[in-house]
Amino acid sequence: MIGYSSKRSRTINKIHGNIAGLKAGDIGDIQRFYRKKIPPKQIITSELARTLTGLSRRINRQIGILVSRGGEILYVIVGDHRQIVIPNLEGFRSSAMRLKGLRLIHTHLGREKLTEDDLTDLALLRLDLISAIEVEENGLPGRVHAAHLIPENPGGEYWLLMDPVTVSETDLNFLDFIQALDDQFARRQGVRRVDSTERAILIRVETDPLFDSEASMEELRELARSSGVEVFDTVIQHRHKYDPKYLMGKGKLSDIVIKALQIGANLLIFDHELSPAQVRSITDFTELKVIDRAQLILDIFARRAHSREGKVQVELAQMQYLLPRLATKNTAMSRLTGGIGGTGPGETKLEINRRRARDKIGRLKKELKDIQKGRFQRRRLRQKRSLPVISIIGYTNTGKSTLLNALTQSSVLTENLLFATLDPKSSRLRFPRDREAIITDTVGFIRNLPKELASAFRATLEELDEADLLLHIIDVSNPGFEDQILAVENILEELNLKTKKSIRVFNKVDIFPDRDVLDNLCRRFGAIPICALNPETFPPLLARMEKEL
Repeated sequence: MIGYSSKRSRTINKIHGNIAGLKAGDIGDIQRFYRKKIPPKQIITSELARTLTGLSRRINRQIGILVSRGGEILYVIVGDHRQIVIPNLEGFRSSAMRLKGLRLIHTHLGREKLTEDDLTDLALLRLDLISAIEVEENGLPGRVHAAHLIPENPGGEYWLLMDPVTVSETDLNFLDFIQALDDQFARRQGVRRVDSTERAILIRVETDPLFDSEASMEELRELARSSGVEVFDTVIQHRHKYDPKYLMGKGKLSDIVIKALQIGANLLIFDHELSPAQVRSITDFTELKVIDRAQLILDIFARRAHSREGKVQVELAQMQYLLPRLATKNTAMSRLTGGIGGTGPGETKLEINRRRARDKIGRLKKELKDIQKGRFQRRRLRQKRSLPVISIIGYTNTGKSTLLNALTQSSVLTENLLFATLDPKSSRLRFPRDREAIITDTVGFIRNLPKELASAFRATLEELDEADLLLHIIDVSNPGFEDQILAVENILEELNLKTKKSIRVFNKVDIFPDRDVLDNLCRRFGAIPICALNPETFPPLLARMEKEL
């Protein structure tokens, strides 16, 4: 197997691999490879191939060279009889949309073809080409086996195995070939090119065969769209249990890396909450940006919060999420922080970052408490006026803000996006009999709300405790509306609001396909059907609200 890492540790004329037991003359011959250069138009010269196979047979070990497109030998690698290990390649191209700019040529002492490990590493490292030269018993080069990656195609293949030939028969113009291959990748990705800078593959690993993975992925797709991310592909892997390091199988993750290169994706979004260690492992393995569902929701909240309170709550949630994920690749650099008389190495940069994060969390919590005092005073004022309070609750993007606008002639932002509005909005509602109430729109709920957000927004949600009536808005046109009802009611139970007086309201009945089925659902759930865009459907709801108050 050819192993690799994303970190670079290149030293000029350094032999990579295990040279224990080699004679000084052999080591000198290996180091002399750095003095050689291959014409850019050739994969390898006959002279270099003979030198490579002859030395490989003499020391009875595989030898590999990594060559730049200019023909410069950048790495010489010594393995054992069966394999070589590629060194760190950090510093070379790391874009998931481009090839690495390096080709690997190595020997095979058993005269075998390219192995599965060879092909996997070709894909994971995004090499220009991988080539294995058979070593004859007399040390002369035999046939040359080669393969290269190919753009996405209907057959689903990731690479193309070239016909084996002798070194003298390798008449391929490598410079023209690699330029044409680059152009093919660019054209294929150009078909998918979009304005968004984030082009994602959505991933879910499912261990419960009864769970509706497709619905969960559709919601993740909507979250991505709300965050301005273009979704290029989705992947669902079914497993008996999660992989503790990568969450999914390493082989499947390898396929995703190749798919990302083929279609031009640069972001992986997992429909899970990943641990800090998993994020680091997957990022190092794929060399792609990796985020989880919680981070995606946090990003949406950060974009949509406009009020001072909303911004503080979101920033607090972000800091609480990032604190355990703060890490640095090199903590060896440390500095004195104690001034005169300071002793010891002081704090590492990682420790300083964590301390600053904890300090900021403390300041944000204090600021949030000050804001909460103001909200409490406003609530007391409402109570003195003896106006009943109605709170609109529901899953995100069910039409809560649209209903508030229609009932009170307000102008709250409404968009067909998840979490389009985050900042609560209160308005006066006048009933047909001239009775008045305060009606408030709250932040939308969602299943598995990140615990950091639930904590930061708890104070806002606790305002529901002061409400005299809850309007639970449900998008009945959504096939998963029952799961959404359950998610909302679970959150209400966590806030000890399950016994609060409430009315279920089925919204978007104008796009529900079957009126008879809708009537049965209304009876089953005790819900009132409306269309938030059509005030003519409101009288039954207003009458019920006034009766409950």
